[in-house]
Amino acid sequence: MSKLGIILLLCSSSVFASETSDCGNNEQAVLLSKLIMEDSEQKRSKIRCNRVLTAVAEAKAIKMADFGLVMHNLGGSPNDRLREAGYKLPKHYGGDFNSNQVEAIAGGYSNAIAVWDAFKSSDAHRSHLLGEHEFYLEQDEIGVAFIKKNESPHVEYWVVYLTKGYQKNQSYPTDASEIPNKSLFILQQKKQ
Repeated sequence: MSKLGIILLLCSSSVFASETSDCGNNEQAVLLSKLIMEDSEQKRSKIRCNRVLTAVAEAKAIKMADFGLVMHNLGGSPNDRLREAGYKLPKHYGGDFNSNQVEAIAGGYSNAIAVWDAFKSSDAHRSHLLGEHEFYLEQDEIGVAFIKKNESPHVEYWVVYLTKGYQKNQSYPTDASEIPNKSLFILQQKKQ
């Protein structure tokens, strides 16, 4: 088992003991997951909550807060982060250091409504989280985390994993070069 897998296993008992839902690690995270799933512009017919995605999101949010950074490839690519935790992604999802077909992150937004408004205002995040691109439309599992750390530069850290689980013989029906990659897209609220 990888180090991340062991950490997630150790954290999962305390993380989920008081959780409201498998969709999020706390009340604000659960609210963001509901805002995403229930948005009137959501193109997916169904999104399921996934406990592993929520645990990985929480570990990533904690890491961003500890480093004071809002960064997709902090400690490896988002795709690899899920794979290291034992979540099987489809084979056509990227595997290099900047591969990101699964993660949306933000820093400096104090509540779920504010960060959801920011995500919807960003073309790359909106396309991913609302399933507006054919590639993202197949993604049907979500996990969200929100961490607040007052002594960290952004104070609030958000991580959303929205992805498609692995299925045998699964392939993407078009050219692999058309698979979107969000490795450079982050949202940071400027503090006053």
